Amino acid sequence: MEIEELRKAHPEHWKLASAIRALTMDAVQAANSGHPGAPMGLADVATVLFSKHLKFDASAPKWADRDRFVLSAGHASMLVYSLLHLAGDEQVTLEQIKNFRQMGALTAGHPENFLLDAVETTTGPLGQGIATAVGMAIAEESLRAHWGKKLVDHRTWVIVGDGCLMEGISQEAIGLAGMQELSNLIVLWDNNDITIDGRVSISDKTDQRARFAASGWTVLHCDGHDPDDIDRALTEAKQAKGPVLVDCKTIIGFGAPNKSDSYAAHGAPLGDEEIARTKAIYGWDHGPFEIPADVKSAWEAIGSRGATERAEWEERFAALSDSKRGEFTRIMTGTVSKKLVGAIRKFKKEQAETAPKVATRKASEMVLNVINPICPETLGGSADLTGSNLTKSKEMSVFNPENRKGRYINYGIREHGMAAAMNGLFLHGGVRAYGGTFFCFTDYARGAMRLSALMKVPTVYVMTHDSIGLGEDGPTHQPVEHLAICRATPNTLTFRPADVVETAEAWEIAMSQEGTPSILALSRQGLPTLRTEYKPQNLTAKGAYVIAEADGKRQAILMATGSEVEIALKAREILQAQAIGTRVVSMPCMELFAAQDESYRKRVLPPNSVRVAVEAAVRQPWDRWLLGERGREAKAGFVGMDRFGASAPAPELYEKFGITPEAVADKVKALL
Repeated sequence: MEIEELRKAHPEHWKLASAIRALTMDAVQAANSGHPGAPMGLADVATVLFSKHLKFDASAPKWADRDRFVLSAGHASMLVYSLLHLAGDEQVTLEQIKNFRQMGALTAGHPENFLLDAVETTTGPLGQGIATAVGMAIAEESLRAHWGKKLVDHRTWVIVGDGCLMEGISQEAIGLAGMQELSNLIVLWDNNDITIDGRVSISDKTDQRARFAASGWTVLHCDGHDPDDIDRALTEAKQAKGPVLVDCKTIIGFGAPNKSDSYAAHGAPLGDEEIARTKAIYGWDHGPFEIPADVKSAWEAIGSRGATERAEWEERFAALSDSKRGEFTRIMTGTVSKKLVGAIRKFKKEQAETAPKVATRKASEMVLNVINPICPETLGGSADLTGSNLTKSKEMSVFNPENRKGRYINYGIREHGMAAAMNGLFLHGGVRAYGGTFFCFTDYARGAMRLSALMKVPTVYVMTHDSIGLGEDGPTHQPVEHLAICRATPNTLTFRPADVVETAEAWEIAMSQEGTPSILALSRQGLPTLRTEYKPQNLTAKGAYVIAEADGKRQAILMATGSEVEIALKAREILQAQAIGTRVVSMPCMELFAAQDESYRKRVLPPNSVRVAVEAAVRQPWDRWLLGERGREAKAGFVGMDRFGASAPAPELYEKFGITPEAVADKVKALL
């Protein structure tokens, strides 16, 4: 619709949408930074969505049965901030709008879930939002199956841009959603045909409607500036079976006389003159950041539209038994079961007594057989490697359209999409997600794993085949730099357990996290139980501990993780036989060890001893423990990898690359 036609045909809608556009232009101009074009183009779609279709209450942004709204095109953040402020969200004050993109403001450059309660997920890296939203929709389906529609019955709405749909993760997301027939997922495509470089056609010719249809979606379309047509499309979307794409044809920078329908409106302020002319075209005769009282009042009425529905839900919730209310509250707040610690201790005691030799991936499966029955909120899965990752415990059935009570997801070969969906599962509430693939494929999942850490989402990544120890698959599958990459990521716990006991302890810690993701790097090859003396204390929680003390005067300290702890212990035997007192330190989690107080770290790593680290990976993260923490370069060494691996049986690879007890002992003696 043309602007004059729109103003005359829908005067009340026009004023509501114009408020979004005006706030956006003013905030981006004040910040001298931002993306005004998409919010201006999407204002009509967003106004219809919020006023007629979205189930929400601005006074209760964390209400459990609200619709989830995800702005996958996170650069259009002023759309969210304008909507929240206008609707009456207490956090997004006018002062916050004026401080858009400034230090300390809640209105960051891209929407951040840890700053604003009403922001469901951090978005900005394109494609992440739609993939995360798939996880939210899966969580809703799962919880509705277990708790019933009286408690769980809502939708997930997503706004995507052309960039989101170009990113490869989008295909992983829409393929998974189509296969799962997620009828509660509706994606609104801001089809404005503009990217930073210009028209979409200079880089892409994909028929997006056909792509979604081929993946099992219902595809609708509308004029993204005609409120009646938008309302029609959204009404049809809610009635469709399976996920829905609504192609909303919009004009970026709608109304800007010199910059609309152009990349010039995408990522820079419009300028004072262009803003003044645009507001005149809108008929918006108000100063910067000025919202007329009648418009603000109308928006606040929209913001409170869901209050009655929320009150009715709260009545139904209050009618539940105390135990059901307590359990629902526990899982929605992400609190771990009180049964976990006792169950893990019992398991550790059994393993210390029986001392099995198992790969830590198998040990992980054994632990999951303990955890999953007492933590019904877990949803596990694998990126087509269930038989290798061993992530499916005994009682689990598969989650699919025929069995929404299933707790195991076959993600297919979609590592990136799986990781993002797992973030969405937790962010929705009520679910603790874990999923598996090979450790080397953290490369494919990296974008979503980084967001787990940034968003403070305690997703658990079960990453098996953790070293050259996987053997014959060769260097393409043998991770050597991946531990360093994971350890370099802030707010991430990277575990590499040495045996079944450390694996159980790592799982206990990972399940207990409230705002930190965990990576479990697990072996393919069998490893002996090293902790054969049961101790109820979780030693892995210390990050590092003395697993074997020196006999006689201590001259050397060997540090190792995972499968190399066994090698370090055998090297200690060689050295002790030569009267070289040697301590062995198992370091399953460097991040947790770094968090201990200095007195503990000094007890584990005292001065005046040769230090050698042993790990079938690159040296990079080890220098803090070799050279720092009272260490000295002249008395420090590393036994590990400095190149990619090779294709051969694991024992031959360890021999070829010199990661053997004899090599470790020789390194110590050379340093002495």
